[in-house]
Amino acid sequence: MLPLLLEPELLHQHLHDTSANILLIDIGKAERYAEAHIPGAVPVTPAETQAGPPVPGLMPDPEALNRLFGKCGYDASKHIVVYDDEGGGWAGRFIWILDEIGHPHYSYLNGGLHAWHAAGLPLSNETERVNPSTPALQASGQYSLTKHALLQHLEAGDVCVWDARSPGEYSGEKRNASRAGHIPGARHFEWTDAMDPTNALKLKDLAVLRNALKERGIDGSGLVATHCQSHHRSGLSYLVGKLLGFERIVAYPGSWAEWGNDPDTPIETGTPSD
Repeated sequence: MLPLLLEPELLHQHLHDTSANILLIDIGKAERYAEAHIPGAVPVTPAETQAGPPVPGLMPDPEALNRLFGKCGYDASKHIVVYDDEGGGWAGRFIWILDEIGHPHYSYLNGGLHAWHAAGLPLSNETERVNPSTPALQASGQYSLTKHALLQHLEAGDVCVWDARSPGEYSGEKRNASRAGHIPGARHFEWTDAMDPTNALKLKDLAVLRNALKERGIDGSGLVATHCQSHHRSGLSYLVGKLLGFERIVAYPGSWAEWGNDPDTPIETGTPSD
């Protein structure tokens, strides 16, 4: 069984091992995939993982969800390895989707395409052959909070909201919706703070991340709901929570696109140190 956090060299060792039964997913722009991808990887565009406007962070509808996995040749027996070219946001979102459909066997390629290239491993620009399948998948909702559910948890005081957006978005200085600011009581830890830009966008040491999150009030001791603008950047936060063993890590997929455009949701402004 491959680990959740998979290093490029280990993937390279197992990539063509039929007993590993790997389905490799590349998430990114079609143009970049055509130029360079890991041999054998199946392309998925970010838009295929989203519901579209006005709240793109929501799960694709059942038809779109099954169309996506069908074109990838999904098989429940596969060990899915997912990567992107930006440090893990889209890949983490895809792992959230895998949790929602009840697929238990998956890995994230640490650092994605950047780390693979930095390790000197082979790349391809060939179109990969895929045998399409006809899955019948549906999202359970077990790893997500709706806006209504999040409001209830906020009232009960039993949720830690992890805001993965930029400091300006959190404080309200930058507005990406009709209203700016953050969910009351939300803890801020920007998604890029989990990456090491000096190490091919691999994740920072997990012990370092655990301590940094604790300093921001995110310790994983209870329910943790992560969000950004559209549950793209917070896909990495979701993944980090899983890697750190947070037992109740979920997404708020509506994210700020939903919360910040609702005139009735409570909002706070101010910097994370307030």
